[in-house]
Amino acid sequence: MVSEGKKRRMTGDDNMKTFLITGGAGFIGSHFCEFLLDKGNRVICVDNFLTSSPKNIGHLKKNKDFRFIEQDVVKPFDIDEKIDYVLHLACPPSPIDFVKMPIKILEIGSFGTYNVLELAKKKKAVFLLASTSEVYGDPLVHPQPETYWGNVNPVGPRGCYDEAKRFSEALTMAYHRFYRLDTKIVRIFNTYGPRMRLDDGRVVPAFITQALAGKPLTVFGDGSQTRSFCYVTDLVDGIYRLALSKINDPVNIGNPNEMKVIDFAEKIVSITGSRSRITFKPLPVDDPKIRQPDITKARKELGWEPKIGLDEGLGKTIEYFKNNPKK
Repeated sequence: MVSEGKKRRMTGDDNMKTFLITGGAGFIGSHFCEFLLDKGNRVICVDNFLTSSPKNIGHLKKNKDFRFIEQDVVKPFDIDEKIDYVLHLACPPSPIDFVKMPIKILEIGSFGTYNVLELAKKKKAVFLLASTSEVYGDPLVHPQPETYWGNVNPVGPRGCYDEAKRFSEALTMAYHRFYRLDTKIVRIFNTYGPRMRLDDGRVVPAFITQALAGKPLTVFGDGSQTRSFCYVTDLVDGIYRLALSKINDPVNIGNPNEMKVIDFAEKIVSITGSRSRITFKPLPVDDPKIRQPDITKARKELGWEPKIGLDEGLGKTIEYFKNNPKK
């Protein structure tokens, strides 16, 4: 079967668009690079491998429509070609990063977002910011609609990430209003799939690696806190639809099927066939008690909703973890 991208190259289609993706070698970014190339676009991947891996994009480098630039977005940079879309996905996203590199996270959210916005403005490109459900903090509204302003502790241990993203959103909207730049903001909820960092501290890789190793699964608190899990290909499809839309306000993209963390742990044990027990530790400071996206806007205005069920998605993710064991 010939991909859409190959068909366009064979017919000399001049409508090929160029997408620049910061953080393109990361978990979500690398899947997005694949997705765009398959649709017949040109992709410029910008990354400095702070938390990503060259392995995630190694298979793409033979594609003539793929270009990689090693660059820290905190430092100003320019691109010597036409760009139609700029997607800013760069930012360390996991709890262990909040401890290891809080200043860097704030720099990427501020200086990094400014530099990438300036590039989009110069190129007259559409700009899309990858924001997060963490802008809602430990929410007092459930599920969380885009109109909710959030409940964030700016001086807590998660504040570096939450406030970096909130500032990025404010800066993005300022460029939209002041410079009339065509901007988009996607608020990403818990996403999982192949190429996740095995040691990033989030619940999916943590539980899977523990279960595969036969170690106890660590549940924080009593496990009654909730999460909702969106498979990465569903997320990428939603972000792509948003990038091509006329929407400038934030849009939630995530799976609204909510479940307790304790139930999720038990599901991982069952699917992996592990004999692991479940252990409990104190809940981290400011850890959200509930998390569920209201995706009414995405359904209505983008015609999007997730398609991959949890069992199917976890099966693919667990297989990846089996083939890429933690060293």
